[in-house]
Amino acid sequence: MRVIAGKFRGRKLKAVPGFKTRPTTDKVKESVFNMLGGQISGTVLDLFAGSGALGIEAVSRGANQAVLVDRQYQAIKTIKDNLGLTKDFKSFKVIKADSFKILKVFSNDQFKFDYVFLDPPYKQQKILEILQLLRELDLLAAAAIVICETNQEAQLPTEVVGYNLWKRADYGITEVTFYQLRGE
Repeated sequence: MRVIAGKFRGRKLKAVPGFKTRPTTDKVKESVFNMLGGQISGTVLDLFAGSGALGIEAVSRGANQAVLVDRQYQAIKTIKDNLGLTKDFKSFKVIKADSFKILKVFSNDQFKFDYVFLDPPYKQQKILEILQLLRELDLLAAAAIVICETNQEAQLPTEVVGYNLWKRADYGITEVTFYQLRGE
């Protein structure tokens, strides 16, 4: 696993030890960022951060800040190790928390995210609930994009209240679905 492009390009990242996380492959990560246009800006939320690779890639490609959330101790430790490779701690916020609880905290703190990465454990798909909460809690900037990584069995819908399906791509057993916040 490595950073594909940008200011941290080529840095090798550690994976979370054990089998509780499933890292996004370099092929999928590169494709996702190519579909986003390569360079991104604003604030990124990686709600099931694992190793932190997606958030690190986002900052490497121009995002101002990445907020990396995971509830597992080993994931948080791995994220911090990987951030050490960037030597750019000011661009990242690392939080050990439950995904649903932290969204409410972000709302109270009036966070706004331009991009959100959702890659929850495949067996615990809660993406539709999280998409709804992101809108209800007003956590998304205008035209924000939510990138959802699932397995083929998840079959995320084309129609989601408040969002437009922007893009969808399949990579073997992995499917990536992009939703863009619909302007009301």
